[in-house]
Amino acid sequence: MKNNSIIRNTALAGSIGSALFVIVFTVEGFLRPGYSMFSNYVSALSLGPRGWVQITNFMVSGIFMLVFSRGVSIVFRNENRSQAGPVLLGIVSAGMFISGPFVMDPAGTLPAQASLHGLVHGITGSIVFLLFPTSCLVCYRAMRTRPHRKAFATWTLIIGILLATTLIIFISATKIPGSQFIDTHWFGVLQRLVLIPFMFWVFTFAVALYKRPC
Repeated sequence: MKNNSIIRNTALAGSIGSALFVIVFTVEGFLRPGYSMFSNYVSALSLGPRGWVQITNFMVSGIFMLVFSRGVSIVFRNENRSQAGPVLLGIVSAGMFISGPFVMDPAGTLPAQASLHGLVHGITGSIVFLLFPTSCLVCYRAMRTRPHRKAFATWTLIIGILLATTLIIFISATKIPGSQFIDTHWFGVLQRLVLIPFMFWVFTFAVALYKRPC
């Protein structure tokens, strides 16, 4: 019973953290003068006088999701499942937190002129995005043999495949030198097509665990 209470509390943290992150960067992107949600990355909101809003969003949401990963760890341990999934979720959460104080460099900054905080942000962001589909697929493997989690396991597999697909498109369009098959005005959309589905998956996972912690 004690574990059930802990799991529900951590699940509540996961649902709040994932929803808060998307809501804040969406609203702030809409309100920020000169910012385009279509072409600008979410991290660009950390720049400028109002950058503290997104910096705080990264850190607070990261803490909430780190708490959630602890709850997932308890669930998987209770079910004798691998701890790889919760560990990956914890790394993603820590990466989000680190992305707050280590602000990205302005778009167009040459590699030779990159700052230390910009480099850390870029490396951390790359790891986090690569772990989005990976964490889903690893969690799927842990869920698929549990009868009471089969439906959610299927949902997790679908999201994992979707994220792998959108991530490949995002990397191909934005990170490979000379790639011109998608206009730069859509880079913000491509990033969000990876980011938002993952956060939605975390939200649904948290709600599922809140309703049925064991």
